[in-house]
Amino acid sequence: MGQRDIYHTTVVNALVKEGWTITHDPLIIAYGRQNLFVDLGAEKLIAAERSGRQIAVEIKSFISPSGVSDLEDALGQYLLYRSLLARKEPERVIYLAVPAAAYTNVFRSPVGEVALQDFALRLVVFDAEEETIVEWIE
Repeated sequence: MGQRDIYHTTVVNALVKEGWTITHDPLIIAYGRQNLFVDLGAEKLIAAERSGRQIAVEIKSFISPSGVSDLEDALGQYLLYRSLLARKEPERVIYLAVPAAAYTNVFRSPVGEVALQDFALRLVVFDAEEETIVEWIE
C-alpha cells in the first residue's frame, strides 16, 4: 500500500459533509495475485432505493512543478483502476479527486480538456481549505 495523499483527510471530510459513508479506506482491488489500493470506497443511500450509490475515489494533489506530469500519473492509475473495477465491482463508479486549483490549472487547459473528453474522466473537485466538494464532473 502506498503513502496517503496529502489531501486524504480533506477529501474524506468533504465526502462525509455531503452525506457519503466511507466504507473502505483504502478500497482493495484483488485481481489475480495482485492487490491494488484505491484511496477510498464510499456509499450514499438514495431515497426510495434499498441499495446505495457506490463510488471509488482516487485522490491526487497535483503539487509537482509539472501539472501535465501529474496528469499522466493520475490517468494511469485512474484508467487501470476503472478497468479492474468494471470487472470486479461493476456497480462502483470511480472518480479522481482533485483540488480546485488543479482543476482550473490542469483540467481546464487544452491538454486537460482532451483528457477529460477522450478518457471520459469523472472528477470530484474539492476546496482544500473549506473541506468541501466544489463540483462533480461526469
